[in-house]
Amino acid sequence: MTRGPIPFAPLWDKFFRGHQGLYSVYVHTLPDYKLNVSTNSAFYGRQIPSEEVSWGSITLVDAEKRLLANALLDFSNERFVLLSESCIPVFNFPTIYEYLINSAHSFVESYNIDTPQCAGRYNRRMAPHIMADQWRKGSEWFELNRELAVQIVADYKYYSIFRKHCRPSCYPDEHYIPTYLHLFHGPLNANRTITWVDWSRGGPHPASYGAADVTEEFIQSIRNNGTQCFYNSKPTSVCYLFARKFAPNALGRLMNLTSTVLDF
Repeated sequence: MTRGPIPFAPLWDKFFRGHQGLYSVYVHTLPDYKLNVSTNSAFYGRQIPSEEVSWGSITLVDAEKRLLANALLDFSNERFVLLSESCIPVFNFPTIYEYLINSAHSFVESYNIDTPQCAGRYNRRMAPHIMADQWRKGSEWFELNRELAVQIVADYKYYSIFRKHCRPSCYPDEHYIPTYLHLFHGPLNANRTITWVDWSRGGPHPASYGAADVTEEFIQSIRNNGTQCFYNSKPTSVCYLFARKFAPNALGRLMNLTSTVLDF
């Protein structure tokens, strides 16, 4: 999902190279934007019909549903990853593909803590369909299996509740899918995101990393940052497959790392 350009298209093209038939790409931009990439790019001709999107509004959920609906039209698609133009892979394609295709769970962060940014966004008018103790928050950047993607695209009842009551500072993209999965499909969810991000600096947006930050050590620190999680119900230290938020000027440094630490 992007408003316009995809600055890391060359990095992703190298990531995808040699793995045709194992992936498909779908791009949601602003309606009047024309993506300018070469004809041999994985992004060429992959824009879907789109609408205007505003940060923090239900239109972000609309865009997510459009992307999922278009991807579901290809019956060979089994796993669905939402990423932005500031995201990068931190492993090579075979590693990420095997991790996702062999997972018994989807990866959607879903939690509830008693803070204004989480439980404080619940609107009691959502009851009785969504109660306060059922309210959840999580990262917008999800990974879903086909079964859950179908359920989310088909849902209108709970989507309409969010459209009506999750505004103006509720941020539906952080609450709709985490809450919906918690209500109906919790056992199918690993309850974590696979996209690393740094919120340690505080504020409404995560830290952004440019060329000066990109080193082998930095990529390794994302891969091995001390986090422990579960994969197919067994503990693992491989918790993140992607990372954000990277500035466009990081492209050159990242391309230089593809033959070493990134290994593609």
